[in-house]
Amino acid sequence: MNVQHVPVEFVNQVWPNIEGYLKAAVEQQEGEQDYTLDQVRTLVTMGQWLLVIAVDEKAVCRGAATINFSNRPNHRVAFITYIGGKLISNPGTFEQLSAIVKNFGATCIEGAVNDAVGRLWRRFGFKDKYRIVGVTL
Repeated sequence: MNVQHVPVEFVNQVWPNIEGYLKAAVEQQEGEQDYTLDQVRTLVTMGQWLLVIAVDEKAVCRGAATINFSNRPNHRVAFITYIGGKLISNPGTFEQLSAIVKNFGATCIEGAVNDAVGRLWRRFGFKDKYRIVGVTL
């Protein structure tokens, strides 16, 4: 599996191939959704979020993720906002993703995940930092 970022100018060409993965990720969120799929696409096409895809040896898209970067005093964080399909599924794909976000200046990777994804990502060294809860006022 080859993991690569999609430059903004090619997002609309790739979108039909990865839309289902991100749609499933958006729909998995419990409670009120933070973003709709259309909003995710807008943030990616405007360059505010990075789109990363995983393609197999036949160049078929097998997974996708969106990433938002933020700066903190001690780190530049690559925060995985949505991920679907096969992307961070083995050490090789995790190394590729790490290299991509490092090229964008990231010093760490974070993400808000459900329990199953949390268990999977612990295999790659992720640790629980905090639990996010919310209420609509």
